[in-house]
Amino acid sequence: MQSATTVVESRPTVADFHRVNRGGGLFSESVSQWIGAVFALVAQRVGLRPTALTITNLVLGLATSVTVVALAGRVAAGDVPAWVVGLVALVGWQVAYALDCADGQLARVTGTGSSAGARVDVLCDVAAQIALAAALGATAVAQRPGTPSWLVAVFAGTWMVNLVTSVMQSGPNAASMVTSTSLPVRLVKLVRDYGAVIFVAALVLMLAPALTFWVVVAFTVVNGGFLLASIAFSARASLR
Repeated sequence: MQSATTVVESRPTVADFHRVNRGGGLFSESVSQWIGAVFALVAQRVGLRPTALTITNLVLGLATSVTVVALAGRVAAGDVPAWVVGLVALVGWQVAYALDCADGQLARVTGTGSSAGARVDVLCDVAAQIALAAALGATAVAQRPGTPSWLVAVFAGTWMVNLVTSVMQSGPNAASMVTSTSLPVRLVKLVRDYGAVIFVAALVLMLAPALTFWVVVAFTVVNGGFLLASIAFSARASLR
C-alpha cells in the first residue's frame, strides 16, 4: 500500500527504505524488499512519485505474463527453448514485484502516499496477478492438453486469496491465524510468500514446464485450503 507512515528528514538510504517495508514473508523481506529499496532510492533521487513505480510494475508484469501465454504453445511444441521463456518470467516477475514493494517504501519514507495511490496500487496488483495466473494456466494446458477447465478456473480464483487477505490485513481489523515469527514457521509460510512463489513458478517454466500442471494443482490446494481456514478462523472469532 502507498499510505505514508514514516517520513525520513535527512537524505534517505537504501536501509531507510527497507526499514519501512510491509513484510510479505521470508523471501520477500530478504530479497524482494531489498531490491525494492534500491528502486525506491533511485526513484526518490530522480523525483518520481510512487504511482510511477506502480504503473511500471503493472506494465512489466503484464508484458511478462503475456509473453509466457503467447509462447506457451511453442514451448510445448519444442519450437522455443523453455529456458528462454522461463528466464523472461524469472526476471520480469521478480523485477515487477520489487517495484510493487518499492512504491510503498517510497510513499512511506517521503510522505507522498495518498488514498488514491493506494487504490491504484491494489488495482494494479489485481491486474498483474490475474495475468500471472493466466500465464501459469495457459502453460499447464499447453503442456497437458487434458487439463480440466474447472481446475484452471479454481486455480485462478484461489490464486487471488493471498492478495485479498493481504489487503484485509492492512486495516484496523487485521488478524493473523499464525502469529509466531520463528524460523520454522516462516519457512512453512514460504508457500504463501509471493516472491518465493513466483520464483519457484519461473524456475518450473525454465527447467521443467511439463510440471506446471502440478504447480497449478499444488497452489489450488494450498490457496483453497488457506481460504477455508481463514473463513473458519474469522467466523470463530466473530462468534466469541
